[in-house]
Amino acid sequence: MATDIKCPNCGHEFDIENVLSAELELKYQKEFQEKLSNSLHAVEVEKQKLTDEQKTFEEKKKKENELFSQRLLQEKQKISLELKESITKSVATDFENELKMLQQNAAENQEKLKEARQKELEFLQKEQALKIKEEELQLTLQRQLMEERGKLKEQLLKEETERVSLKEQEYLLRTKELEKQLEDQKKLADEMRRKSEQGSMQLQGEVQELLLQELLQATFPFDKIEEVGKGVRGADCIQVVRNHFGNETGKIIYESKRTKDFQNDWIEKLKSDMRTLGADVAVIVTQALPKDMERFGEKNGVYVCTFTEVRSVALLLRDAIIKIADAKKSQDNKGDKMHMLYDYLTGSEFSENWKAIREGFMSMKLSIQRERDAMEKLWKAREKQLEKVLLNAAHIKGSVEGIAGNDVNLNLLEDTDPILLD
Repeated sequence: MATDIKCPNCGHEFDIENVLSAELELKYQKEFQEKLSNSLHAVEVEKQKLTDEQKTFEEKKKKENELFSQRLLQEKQKISLELKESITKSVATDFENELKMLQQNAAENQEKLKEARQKELEFLQKEQALKIKEEELQLTLQRQLMEERGKLKEQLLKEETERVSLKEQEYLLRTKELEKQLEDQKKLADEMRRKSEQGSMQLQGEVQELLLQELLQATFPFDKIEEVGKGVRGADCIQVVRNHFGNETGKIIYESKRTKDFQNDWIEKLKSDMRTLGADVAVIVTQALPKDMERFGEKNGVYVCTFTEVRSVALLLRDAIIKIADAKKSQDNKGDKMHMLYDYLTGSEFSENWKAIREGFMSMKLSIQRERDAMEKLWKAREKQLEKVLLNAAHIKGSVEGIAGNDVNLNLLEDTDPILLD
């Protein structure tokens, strides 16, 4: 059948089947090229992603992509030839078949890529497992090495400790021997010193007493300086103060001490001597001051000073005694018993005697208070014990009365007995 057509304008004749076949071929080729281009672009994007994620398989993926491109080009050429040969028969059917084949190829490639990823993952997992095993092996070896080093170090340390211990024992024994010898030498030296000082302590005390008497006699030539004999109870030295008329106005007693430590018993003894002798002031001249004193001062009614301070102290006390005596002398002409009683009450004799009475009273009061506290404590303890006995007896009585009634008398107290405890 003839399919030639003649142009009415120019009169040219052409075959319509060829024209339609060429147009359809161009149209389907263009659509195929666009879809093929999109497929290639998608494959390239996916390939780029795989390249970024799996650098270790770049060469393998590159080869696969090249093979895929070559096969795709071959398929393209094959499809183009087949399309040209059978475009007049079933263009639409062939195009769908080719498209399905491309989709199937793309799915196969996707499956291959998935398998490649899985293989890469397995490879990485195996590699990581090998690294972990290698690290564990190194760690185990390191631990064993450290344990061996620790054991060796402990052994060496133990041996060194034993050697040092032996040396220390030898050193301690030698040191103990030297210390024992030194202690024996010290004891011997202390014994010899004690024996030598024992004879000189009394002599040193007597020398200070003599120097004190000479100092007082030289400083106060008009006063009477009395020495207390050895073995006689009382102060070491008594100064009878006289005014410029030669009249006695008072007494100062001195106790001389030349020891390393100050004893508080000296104060009470000298206060007792002051009351016995009727002295106005008492002074302790000592080499060692009390712990709470750094220089001259008054302690519990007695003045305490060193030998270098005694001259100044004696001057002050003597001047005070003379002034007090002059003040009393000015009141003698009044002759009133009231004034005499007042002078007595304000005098040192009454003051010292009253102090002695007060000290005895306070000592007795404290003793009674301590006894009372002890007895009250004892009474409280006995009261608690009695309460415990009564409570237990009440429990037993209640139990027995619950069984036998009131036939059994278990009263510890009669009804007429007074209640001892509240």
